[in-house]
Amino acid sequence: MKKILVINNKYKTFGGEDSNIVDELNFLRNYFVVDYLEFDNSKKISFNDIKAFFTNSNKSSNFELNLAIESFKPDFVYIHNTWFKANLGIFDILEKNKIVTLLKLHNFRYDCTRSFVTKNHLDDSIFCPKCGLTKKQLGIFNKYYQESFIKSFFVIQYGKKYFNILKNHPLKILVMNEFHKEYLKNLGVSEEKVFISFNPMTFDEKNLTEYKKNSEYVVYAGRLTNSKGVNELLTSWKESKNKDLVLKIIGTGDIEKQLIKNYIDKNIEFTGELSNQETINQIKNARAVVTATKMYEGQPRLLCEASSLGVPSIYPSFGGMNDFFPSDYKLSFEQYNYSDLKKKINLLNDNNLLKKEGEKAYKHIKEKLNKESVFNEFNMAIKNKQRED
Repeated sequence: MKKILVINNKYKTFGGEDSNIVDELNFLRNYFVVDYLEFDNSKKISFNDIKAFFTNSNKSSNFELNLAIESFKPDFVYIHNTWFKANLGIFDILEKNKIVTLLKLHNFRYDCTRSFVTKNHLDDSIFCPKCGLTKKQLGIFNKYYQESFIKSFFVIQYGKKYFNILKNHPLKILVMNEFHKEYLKNLGVSEEKVFISFNPMTFDEKNLTEYKKNSEYVVYAGRLTNSKGVNELLTSWKESKNKDLVLKIIGTGDIEKQLIKNYIDKNIEFTGELSNQETINQIKNARAVVTATKMYEGQPRLLCEASSLGVPSIYPSFGGMNDFFPSDYKLSFEQYNYSDLKKKINLLNDNNLLKKEGEKAYKHIKEKLNKESVFNEFNMAIKNKQRED
């Protein structure tokens, strides 16, 4: 079996991206000998980490990578997140060692100071598809990264170097939907370098949920942030005609206290953070799941988990979200059109419609995210890279 070294930099807070990476590691072990090199932003910050924030190369991380290459001797290296302890110097090391390198993009940090390509720098209520490299000055003067002028400046420099690596480094870029592939193409990245590569899911007919027509709740699971549109979701829920169902909000985030204070309602329940299995159990027994995210998602974990269980989803139709649903799906709403969102919420009493849409979503997601299909896509990127070398 070929050997693959997987590299990832964990964020301070564990989230959907981290869960996807754990699942993918287990998946890859079926086909490769896998070694895993992890950097962790939640651990104590060293002098080299601080220095790396300014130089975009971390001496300590580079040393760990060189050790891993020497001892494991990988045929391929597969990189996820590099922000910020792993940093960008690792790409120079991999190029020097002429190791086949694949990079999966989970966000847009190469073109956005906050990494998720949504927010208009001048107005919290308006979201746009341009920032970072294209609006550098605004990113700095609006303290777009952690409310800091200095940090925003250095994040933008990081993004600029990161984009140059994407465009010029001999690697294969993996993205999770057609929208992201087109986005890179529009920025001048060769489409020959970019591959669609989904995160695999496990499908077991035994786990397929018989539609819960008697379920009395709907689930939102994710971070509680403005970029996830939770305020707009809760307002729409309160203003809808559906007064018989409870909306369960699963997760934590920087606006959690504000939300709990502002949305005191018998039809809204804040559960706080739940384990992955507890969250899946909540989804499995829900009438539906719902999100009003403003972010250009890669592979939306909440929606894919729901579809894999036959549970229908209400979601905003934009970016790559539609890739994960059939073209005739009837529960999506127009982005930022919260009147349309309320209309979809009002359909939650239509049991026949929900059962039908849940079954359609299951069939679609199973065809797209089964392990065989995902491996074939991943292997195609590797083989293409080998031919280039």
